[in-house]
Amino acid sequence: MLPSGHRMRRRDDFSLAVRRGRRAGRPNVVVHLLRPEEDADAAGPALVGFIVARNVGNAVTRNAVRRRLRHLARGHVDRLPPGSLLVVRANPRAGEARPDELAADLESALDRLLRPASKGRR
Repeated sequence: MLPSGHRMRRRDDFSLAVRRGRRAGRPNVVVHLLRPEEDADAAGPALVGFIVARNVGNAVTRNAVRRRLRHLARGHVDRLPPGSLLVVRANPRAGEARPDELAADLESALDRLLRPASKGRR
């Protein structure tokens, strides 16, 4: 389980990460990452939040997807810069996805977001 000190709970943190963070989309998840400013002191641990909407499935399915994502994020929280905000949003396909597919999508999206940002797009 994801340690409680790394759980995102405030709505403002979710909004900030989704609006201002970098985004990587995959078939089962969309991941938003907001790194702390370079000049600011990174106070506190990285926070991770999850969005699993009703279009994923009924309450049992949504809770199962959320538990899987929390378990998977636990292995990646050490890779996040201190003070960063990470939001994992489940797409409707996540309700039927196998656990290995969910893990692969999350890892792929995080790898993309944690790469150094390029200066320009081609």
